[in-house]
Amino acid sequence: MLRLMSRRSLCLFVFLASLICLCCDSDAGETDSTKRVTDASAAWQKKAVEYARIMSRVKWTPVADGMPMRRGAFEAGTEYTGVPYSSVKHVGRYIGFDIFLKTFLAAVENPQSVLYTENLRGEVTNAECYYGNVCSSYTSYALQCGIWYVSRVHGPPYRNGVSLVQSQSAQATQVGDIIFTPPRPGSHIEIVTEVTSDPDGKVTHVRVEESWPRTTRNTNRTAAKFNSHIASRNRKLYRITDLDAWREGNRAESFLFPNYAEDSAPPTINRVLLLDRGDWVPYQKGQAVKFNVMDRDAQGVKTLVIKRGESVVEEIDRPGKGIIERVFPTCGDYTAHCVMQDDSLSQACEFSVCDLDFQLPAEEIAAGKSWDLEFSSDNMNIIIAYFRSDANSYAQPMVFLSDEDRKNGKVVISADLIQDKGKAEVWLIGENKYGRLKIRKEFSVK
Repeated sequence: MLRLMSRRSLCLFVFLASLICLCCDSDAGETDSTKRVTDASAAWQKKAVEYARIMSRVKWTPVADGMPMRRGAFEAGTEYTGVPYSSVKHVGRYIGFDIFLKTFLAAVENPQSVLYTENLRGEVTNAECYYGNVCSSYTSYALQCGIWYVSRVHGPPYRNGVSLVQSQSAQATQVGDIIFTPPRPGSHIEIVTEVTSDPDGKVTHVRVEESWPRTTRNTNRTAAKFNSHIASRNRKLYRITDLDAWREGNRAESFLFPNYAEDSAPPTINRVLLLDRGDWVPYQKGQAVKFNVMDRDAQGVKTLVIKRGESVVEEIDRPGKGIIERVFPTCGDYTAHCVMQDDSLSQACEFSVCDLDFQLPAEEIAAGKSWDLEFSSDNMNIIIAYFRSDANSYAQPMVFLSDEDRKNGKVVISADLIQDKGKAEVWLIGENKYGRLKIRKEFSVK
């Protein structure tokens, strides 16, 4: 009888032990799942900080006077940190989205580049430099978007996967959170890149980075000062809980730009020859390309050689120092290099010549009806149709083109895309391995 009870007890023990193990395994599975979600969140947040700092920590020194900034100009010989602030819109080019960071850095080294010879002030609202960033392009770049979201639509109800942080305070703040300042008259967006805690886990400091005149701004506030910052001007602290839902189809990995690997790698800038737009850059067909033969190390230049692919387009003997201007009627990828006095070859500048255009069905388009936007391109893929409305600054819808759209040479604009009547505009955006070009046309919605 005792032996029988012992066996029964043993069976009961084994059953209970198995049950406990099963429960433990189930808990472990839930913990692993939660950990995977947490790790995924931490991964994009870590990238957001890394990418934000590509733009905010870069150092550069103008080689000439005249590079415009808010209420003045950057000074030659003075080192600056962070890319310049300029709302270039469709006229200039956004650093990171339209050009590489290294293209900007090459233009800085050319005293005859567009940074010194072009001024968008008065031509484009809130713009100065031909190359630049603004708060929304800066945060959108950090948050791995293929094109910027304007600051006023970073949060709900305009984006999914984002919510208001319940406690609007330093103690609740996490890396990757965004801070929205509502319009007065312009809105603003910032990103949290560091949260510092004491040994007891209490937050002591919060670092916020942003694009701000004259370059980027990096502010590490105490918890108390951060709370005061949030409390002023009706600011709101938002948390992106699902990055893919927040970005929707606007994902950097779907496009050639932003190119974080190129932007984070220290470039070797050509000391013999640079273009008016720097280096590694696309030009619109018919647009003049200005070569500045600088020969900064006084090696002596025998020949300037311009090639399209492997074919020599032109050889210019004894070009001397200074500007040589050419217009190229054939689209393609080009290089230009110099043969030096000792027959060595300089570093080559790289650029492309491209063509893109589009047609609207009419100057007036009926609201609530679908229509075709027809386009053409050469040496550049059309990727985005970006709309803006004079009547509603929050209405800035984008259409991402498919391979089928490109094959057909047109994209269908759905009936519900444009709701606001009045003046509107569309930017057609194309890209290739050197960057993006934008062309703009206005129309009316009736």
